Amino acid sequence: MRKVLVRLSLVAAIAGFTAAAPLAQAGKPAGANETITRQQADEIIQELKQIRVLLQRMAAEPRAATAPQPQAPPPNQVVTIPSITGYMLGQPNAPVTMVEFTDLQCPFCRQFHLTAFDEIRKNYIDTGKLRYFSLDFPLAMHPLAMPAAEAARCAGAQGQFWAMRHTIFLNNPNLTPGSFDTFAGDLKLNLAKFNACTAADTYQREIEADQRLGVQVGVTGTPTFIIGHTMGRGVTGVRIVGAEPYAVFDAQIRQALSGK
Repeated sequence: MRKVLVRLSLVAAIAGFTAAAPLAQAGKPAGANETITRQQADEIIQELKQIRVLLQRMAAEPRAATAPQPQAPPPNQVVTIPSITGYMLGQPNAPVTMVEFTDLQCPFCRQFHLTAFDEIRKNYIDTGKLRYFSLDFPLAMHPLAMPAAEAARCAGAQGQFWAMRHTIFLNNPNLTPGSFDTFAGDLKLNLAKFNACTAADTYQREIEADQRLGVQVGVTGTPTFIIGHTMGRGVTGVRIVGAEPYAVFDAQIRQALSGK
């Protein structure tokens, strides 16, 4: 586009020079080195005007294409989960509920766990203001996400769900199929029971039920959160996507606590 503008500008300059020269000699007799007539000069001037209009249009078009008007972000969507089953932290009757749909091999879930989660736990879960549910949403792109979810639940059968979950998140950049047995040993679990649990895919149906629920409330990636008013065993709240800074979650929890 820039080359076209330069070429047209050169054409306009040359034509302008050609038109200006004979007009300066308009007072001389005919045949005294006059190269064009008045009519030809007028025609050139009209062409120059048309070229100028074209240049203005061409110069304006790229700006319109590359600098669109900013649009306001869409409002957060409010969703309802009538009943939540799964592992929970906090008081069952806490006024605010937060649900996380997570993939234990997801790097962004790990980022949230190692940053904002600790602040949320200290300021809201441990103070009785918030109950926190962890639901599984293993993604197909992460081959060890489903085994990790199984391992956490099998550890949960021995009272170590949250400890296993934390250990998996700490190590999720380097997970291997043998990692979960190692973690179970570190947590002093009964390895025979743990291995039998994972080998039988004991919790596959429950994990798949979490996935179906996630799809129903619009989950397309992890981590995704629902934060809102406690409604019995369920929640009505706002969906937040991604490992946002603590301030984003803090603001939404405060709003839910205020009753708005």
